[in-house]
Amino acid sequence: MGNKNKTISFRVNEDAFEALQEIAAERDISLSAVFRDYVDQLVEHDGQVEVVPEADLEARTSDDDEVSFPPTVEVPKRFIREHERLELEAEHLREQLDEYKGYVTELQDRLEDEEDEVLLLDELDDKSDSYQLR
Repeated sequence: MGNKNKTISFRVNEDAFEALQEIAAERDISLSAVFRDYVDQLVEHDGQVEVVPEADLEARTSDDDEVSFPPTVEVPKRFIREHERLELEAEHLREQLDEYKGYVTELQDRLEDEEDEVLLLDELDDKSDSYQLR
């Protein structure tokens, strides 16, 4: 399934709209980009995002004992499983590559030994049972 963009629309009062436009202007981005950033953060942190003015944020982080540096992030198990699966697949592909390189080396050696002879691939496959192409 493709990753398609969807449109979200909602209404805000005029004061909130002007505040959002100011935020966008300060950051030198579009108003849409402000919302995309917010939605990205919301999704990234499983809905645990709170919009706080920077002054309040600095006061909170200096008062909180729980805030540590560097910040820690809990990684979902599905991400870890996918990472492990990809590592196993990469290892399997490296093994296949080594096997194919060995097969090519063997063919080159045979070619050097039998320079004047014509080699048929069908005959090579009959002689070499140790290699299988997948």
